[in-house]
Amino acid sequence: MAIAQSELILNEDGSIYHLNLLPTHIANTIITVGDPDRVAQVTRYFDTIEHRIQKREFHTQTGWYQGKRITVLSTGIGTDNIDIVLNELDALVNIDLETRTVKEKHTTLNIIRIGTSGAVQEDIAIDSFLVSEVAIGFDSLLHFYESQDVVLPQITTPLKTHLNWSSNKATPYAVLFDKKLGNHMLSEATQLGYTITNVGFYGPQGRVLRIQNDDKHMNAKIASFRDNDKKITNLEMETAGIYGLSKLLGHRAVSMNAILANRATGVFSTNPTETVDQLIRYTLAKISTFDHQ
Repeated sequence: MAIAQSELILNEDGSIYHLNLLPTHIANTIITVGDPDRVAQVTRYFDTIEHRIQKREFHTQTGWYQGKRITVLSTGIGTDNIDIVLNELDALVNIDLETRTVKEKHTTLNIIRIGTSGAVQEDIAIDSFLVSEVAIGFDSLLHFYESQDVVLPQITTPLKTHLNWSSNKATPYAVLFDKKLGNHMLSEATQLGYTITNVGFYGPQGRVLRIQNDDKHMNAKIASFRDNDKKITNLEMETAGIYGLSKLLGHRAVSMNAILANRATGVFSTNPTETVDQLIRYTLAKISTFDHQ
C-alpha cells in the first residue's frame, strides 16, 4: 500500500522533505554531527566530495575517504531532530519514493555519531574519547514507537528508583549500541560508557544559571548509580534517539564522544577544537577498516 502524501512528504524535486536529499545523495555509512559547521571539519579529510546539500540545520556532504563512500550530516541538537533525520535517512534507502511503498529488500545503514559530551565521573579525563555502550534516554522519543523489544528495563527500572524519578518526567529508556560496529570503534584510545541523553543543556543536565533545578543532587545521584559494575559516564543530547530508532529500523549505530567537560570537577577543555578534530580523524580511520557485510 502506498504511503500517503501527508505521511511521507517530498519536495517538488522528489527529495525527502526536511533533509532535501535524494537516495543517490547518501552513502550506506553516515556520520552524524550536531553542528552544521562540523560537517566541513570532517569532509576536509575526504579524498573527493560528490554532493553538498543544505536545508535548515541539515547540512549534508557525501564523498570518499580511503576507498569508503561516506555521508556526513548535521542533525542539529536534540532527539526531536534525530526523529526527523533517522526516519528520513531510512526512507531514502528502504522506501521507493516514486511508488511510496516499502522496498522488499532492506538496506542497513552504518550510523556513527561524532559529538561532544560532559563526564559525570571525576576520573574521566578531559579531552578523552568515549564510546557509548548503552544510551539512556531522558527524553520521551522512543515511547511514541513500539519499542519494547529494543529497550533495557533491567537498567532503567532500578535507575528510576535510585534517582527518585518524578512522575512528571518521561520514563527513561535504555538501548544498547550495535555490538559489531561499536566494538570495531574501540581501542586503547577509547573507553566504554553509559551515556545519558538529556532533553536540554541547562536544567536537564543539572546546570543552574538563574533558575533552580527541581533536584539539586541529580548529577551526583546519576554518578553514584551502578548497573552491576557499570557506571553512568557522561551526558549529551542525541545518542539514545539514534540508538533506539536505529534498532527499530534495522540499522547499526554507535556514538563517539569527545569529553570536553567534567561536570564533577567543573573543568572544561582548553582546546576543544583540537580534541574534536582528533576524534574525527580517529573515527574516520576506524570507519575505513570496517567490514559492513
